[in-house]
Amino acid sequence: MLTQEQLQEIKELQEVCEKDGGFQLKLNFDMLKNRTGNSKEDFFHYENSKLVGFLGSYGFGNKVELCGMVHQDYRRKGIFSKLFEMGLEEAKKQGFETILLNAPTDSQTAKEFLKNIPSTFAVAEYQMKWQKTDLSEDPAITVRPSISKEDWEAEVQLEVLSFGFSEKEARDFNQRIMETRGGQNLIIEAEGKTAGKMRVAEGNGEAWIYGFAVYPELQGRGIGRKALSRVVKMEDKKGFSVFLEVEAKNAHALGLYESCGFKSYHSQDYYKYLS
Repeated sequence: MLTQEQLQEIKELQEVCEKDGGFQLKLNFDMLKNRTGNSKEDFFHYENSKLVGFLGSYGFGNKVELCGMVHQDYRRKGIFSKLFEMGLEEAKKQGFETILLNAPTDSQTAKEFLKNIPSTFAVAEYQMKWQKTDLSEDPAITVRPSISKEDWEAEVQLEVLSFGFSEKEARDFNQRIMETRGGQNLIIEAEGKTAGKMRVAEGNGEAWIYGFAVYPELQGRGIGRKALSRVVKMEDKKGFSVFLEVEAKNAHALGLYESCGFKSYHSQDYYKYLS
């Protein structure tokens, strides 16, 4: 588990790196704040008691994402290479099948580093922010907290059907999410029956929507759009700015989010490590 001091150090280093580079790093603070301490996931490098390098690993089923940074005054000293090797070794030790290296699209230093790493471009991901717009609701489409064993089983199956997890991976992932309590799992219902799920994490004036999925046989009926609209309005009323992420290859999801008022403002590139 990370201490408040460590979290603050990471945040301050992130702000320095982003200001210098003109990009945004994806450090998943909702996950950092809810580490369980069961495995090595975060790697630090200090110079004279000052944090100048950090790398975080984020597991999702059978894949893990690595993302890190080094203060601009301490680059070209092999610090990031050292952090990367530590993260890579731990990821292999934990048995992840896919290792993804996360780099902001606009980061030239990341691109230079990746030239020397056996990797191949995998996918681009857009961060989107909701712009206030009128959203309609349908009383037949509701969203409620996930509370029962049946809800849990539905979430597991939706991970398998929508995100390519095996059933074991989906159960392990959902168990981990439940233990960290970093956000709230929600069940989407259509006419009183379970139709999908999503998760909302709130913090620092922002609400992030993750794991949004509707059963394949129910897609194309407007259920996702109406459920998303309901949650966005709910978070907006609480005073939160609303964000989400979507892979560029998922044109259907991109169109759905845009129709609800979300606009892309940043992108991340993912490279698959070739071991």
